[in-house]
Formats: sequence, structure tokens, C-alpha cells
Amino acid sequence: MDPPSFNGFYSFLTRGIDDLERDFVPGDYMPIQFLQTVLSLLRSLHSQLTLLVQEIHLPVGGKWLDEYMDESSRLWEVCQVLKIGTTAMERYCSAGLNVTASLDNHRRLTRQHFFEKQITRFLSFCRREGGGLEESNKSLMETRGETLQLKFDRKVTESRLNGFSGILYATRNVTSLLLMILFQGLLYFSPDPDFSTNVCAYGYDYENRLLFGSSFLVSTARLHQKVADHMKGPAGVMLCEFRVSKAAIEELKEDLEWRLSQGTVEWEREAGIKERVETLNSCLGKLRAGTDNILGQIDDFFDEIVEGRKTLLDFCTHR
Repeated sequence: MDPPSFNGFYSFLTRGIDDLERDFVPGDYMPIQFLQTVLSLLRSLHSQLTLLVQEIHLPVGGKWLDEYMDESSRLWEVCQVLKIGTTAMERYCSAGLNVTASLDNHRRLTRQHFFEKQITRFLSFCRREGGGLEESNKSLMETRGETLQLKFDRKVTESRLNGFSGILYATRNVTSLLLMILFQGLLYFSPDPDFSTNVCAYGYDYENRLLFGSSFLVSTARLHQKVADHMKGPAGVMLCEFRVSKAAIEELKEDLEWRLSQGTVEWEREAGIKERVETLNSCLGKLRAGTDNILGQIDDFFDEIVEGRKTLLDFCTHR
């Protein structure tokens, strides 16, 4: 019979997944606050696993240690890729904020001035940056997808969760699900079932999990299904704030081009432009704050992975 600490671990995991499922707001895109919560659960899951190992009696240097080290190495590699994509998003925010700063510095624009000076170049750059970001992320997913091993087992049975090997398997499976969500939100989503990373291979046996699975399996199935039901839009970055900022940049550019085609634009008299700039500033500000939080969490997670590996190696050495 599994020790009580195993039940406690599964209870912790189930609560975290249930909270995440409740936080998920159905829609076409994912809010960055939800992705921050996903990453927080991923970190907590790793920390709880490290604590669990220290509470139970496992053979020193057994197979479990190799599996733990393999999983933590995988987490490190995946988070490196996640950081690359999120850093690109941060650069996109900086470019967008340069646009608004340039507009604010030019109080009177003529058509010639508009097309010859930095404003047009900044606006065009932001349009290219948004599309380039999605293309580079797609390439990143295609080239690194197979090595990341983001495989989510859609047919887990309760018997597979017995013992510490079951704990490790459940942890790896939930970790894969959480990473899939993060990758789709921050890097790239494709509705193509042949997309090389397998991150879009939904089709979980949801009804059977509800009828016959444990509470942990039911919770995992519910989260998986809820996200899958709303990941049916066009390919690209599914981050809500990113999509909104792209639209705001495009609207601002079209507005400026139209107004300038009519003659001189006087900033003080163009309330509509001011409002669009303020909207864009707000969108990009929220996006940059969110990506900064994600990057900070990833850096902290790197430290936690290193500390967890060291703790367990020391734990085995001194037992």
C-alpha cells in the first residue's frame, strides 16, 4: 500500500489542477495572468516532488534518482526554449513602446515628415516584428520539438499511478500538459495535427476518465478538455495581450496613414490619435509586465531545479 504522503501529493496535484481549470476563461486566446498561474503550478509541482523524496525511504542511488535527474534535465531544456520565445516577446514590447514614444515626440506631422522620419519605420518594424516573432517561434518549435519530448499520455490508468514510479509518471505527464499550455500561449499554436511537437495532439479519453478514473485523473482530463475545446483558432501565438497589441498597432498605423493622406495632422487637435496611442501604450505595458513576470519565474525555476538536484544528491550521499 502506498504511504499517506503519496495520497497527499496527489491531493496537492489535484487541487492545483482544479484551481487552474477554474481560472481558465474560455475564449479565443489565453490571458497572460493564466499563463503565469500555469508556470507557478509547474514550479510548485517540482518543489513538492523534491520534498516528497525526502519524506519517504527510497534506495540510495536507485532508478528513481536517475528518473528524477532525467526529468529535471528535461525541464531545464524546455524552459530554455520557453525563455527564448518569451524574450523575443519582450523585444516586441520594447519596439512597440518606441513607436508610442516617437509619436509623442512629434507634435506636428506632415505627409513628407511622416514618410521620411522614424515614425513610419517604427510602425513598419512593429508589424514585421509581430509576424517575425510568430515565424521564429514556429521555427523554434519545429526544430526543437522532438527533443523537448512534450508527450502527453491521454490514456493513463489508475494502476499506472501506483508507487513512487507512478508519482514520477504522473508528474511527468502533468508537467507535459502544463508545458503544452505555456508553449501554445507564449510560443506557437498550430491546429495542424501533424505539427512536429505533438503539442496539439488532443483527443483525450475524457468520458472514460470521468467514469472510471481517480479524482486526479478526472481533474487532469477536465483541464485538458477545457483547453482543447478553445484551441481551435488560427495558428500563431495564443497570448491575448499579444493579439490585442498587434491589432492596436495596425489600427494606429491605418488611422495615421488615412489622416495624413488628407493633409497635415496637428497632434493637439487629433484626439483620436491620442486615444489610440494611449490604448497601445496600455496594451504594451500590460504585455511587458506580464512577460517580465514570466521571465522572472523562469529564472527562479532554473535556480529551483539546480537546488533540487543538489538537495537530492546530498540527501542520498549523507543517508
